[in-house]
Amino acid sequence: MPKRFTTLGHYPTTRLRRNRGEDWSRRLIAENRLSVHDLIWPVFVQEGSKSRTPVESMPGVDRLSIDLFVEAAKEARDLGIPAIAIFPETDPRAKTPDAREAYNPGNLVCRATSAVKKAVPGIGIMTDVALDPFNSDGHDGIVRDGRILNDESVEALVKQAIVQTEAGADIQAPSDMMDGRIGAIRKALDVKGYQHEQIMSYAAKYASAFYNPFRDAIGSSGALKGDKKTYQMDYANSDEALREVGFDIEEGADMVMVKPGMPYLDVVRRVKDAFGVPTYAYQVSGEYAMLRGAADRGWLDWNKVLIETLTGFKRAGCDGILTYGAVDAARLLKST
Repeated sequence: MPKRFTTLGHYPTTRLRRNRGEDWSRRLIAENRLSVHDLIWPVFVQEGSKSRTPVESMPGVDRLSIDLFVEAAKEARDLGIPAIAIFPETDPRAKTPDAREAYNPGNLVCRATSAVKKAVPGIGIMTDVALDPFNSDGHDGIVRDGRILNDESVEALVKQAIVQTEAGADIQAPSDMMDGRIGAIRKALDVKGYQHEQIMSYAAKYASAFYNPFRDAIGSSGALKGDKKTYQMDYANSDEALREVGFDIEEGADMVMVKPGMPYLDVVRRVKDAFGVPTYAYQVSGEYAMLRGAADRGWLDWNKVLIETLTGFKRAGCDGILTYGAVDAARLLKST
């Protein structure tokens, strides 16, 4: 049942503004507090050495070679950020219709994961489980005759999750939206002896127009044939999101995610209220680019809108947020 107020007070004796009059008072009555511990930082990695390439459609975001990625991970850890998420720009020559590079133990993601785990103790590593960075079709699953093959894709995703876990990843985060993949990955990890490694499911991932800068960053936008509406969710639906989340929890997801973030905060609230499990949202590339691009033009104050939007995620029920602004937010939060 929704919370109902038994009294709203009587003017002029009740004035809510009294509590807002001073900074110390506003802090005392704050209902939600954003912390550095709420942040996960998505980072793009690339081949090379001492190499940094700006992502044109995401101001302030770079693709990093593994050595620079290790240094970035040290900074994130020292700022108190609990975890980082790795996304690769795969060499186009390694992309194939069966996306087999996804489960190559020597691929870019696995090498980056191993390097950070060796050099940066104390920070969690989250790896994406999806085929789009490795698929010559740009899709999250294997494509045949124009159709996404669910079960064949799940087989590849399981292999990918295993090699990433063997490389040292702490959290496997399936973002593909294939049916049954959480149960298959959980079973495979358990059989391999990885009972303690976590799964954060992209349980309600929508077919959104806010992903384009991300696709530029990993080099899949030019490869993508068609769209992803046959497996990602219709943005008109929220009841369906609850069914997707429920299935993933039953299959063994430890945490669930709603993606994108700001246009779907109503879904976050419904998921948190319905299930009470650790719930996350992703402030995706288009959201970030929209805010940062406007700030770079002087139309918005970046520091203020970053903290305001992330606090909005918390207010909606998020236990944590993936954001490309994690380092900026951590610095701001440390200074307050």
